[in-house]
Amino acid sequence: MGAALDRGTIEKAYARWAPVYDIVFGAVFERGRQATIEAAETHIGPDGGRILEVGVGTGISLLSYNRKNRLVGIDISAPMLRRAQDRVIEHKLTNVEALAVMDAKHLAVPDASFDVVVAQYVITAVPDPEATLDEFVRVLKPGGEIILVNHLGAETGFRWAFEQCFSPIALRLGWSPEFPWARLTNWADRAGFKVIERRPMPPLGHFSLIRFGKA
Repeated sequence: MGAALDRGTIEKAYARWAPVYDIVFGAVFERGRQATIEAAETHIGPDGGRILEVGVGTGISLLSYNRKNRLVGIDISAPMLRRAQDRVIEHKLTNVEALAVMDAKHLAVPDASFDVVVAQYVITAVPDPEATLDEFVRVLKPGGEIILVNHLGAETGFRWAFEQCFSPIALRLGWSPEFPWARLTNWADRAGFKVIERRPMPPLGHFSLIRFGKA
């Protein structure tokens, strides 16, 4: 395991990304974003529910949710959230209840507040993934789901070697490329959750959509 992320590094990285994030990552991550939204809305059903999107960033996904769903978006980066707020105003997204600067490990929301917690490309960009997932559990209603889409590190081979070499650069960019699948399954076993689904996502299957529910 390489060096760990820290909050200051993450905030600086995403402040730099904020002006160009949609251009650089918009199309690349589109399929993953749409898949998480579809999974969340399928779980909730046609009448809608309450969704927490952790790492909402510039709010690029907010337009795609059914307006029957009530949304709360949080992010560690104030510059990213300013762009999300502009998007909410421009498109009159009245179903967005709140956007707030918040640490995913310390969510300032009550217990059992949300039907689904969505985290897109987030879990490898927080200093303490297991504690962050524990916090997702706390704010989840009984019967709710945690839905992630994220890069998972290779276990062996050329991609594993590349990720090891690339890790110091990636950390400065605000994420960790060497995150193993076992960290998520070990967390799920400890937390009493099960993997409902793991589905490869483009580009090239390097990302996965992962759904967790209570075991």
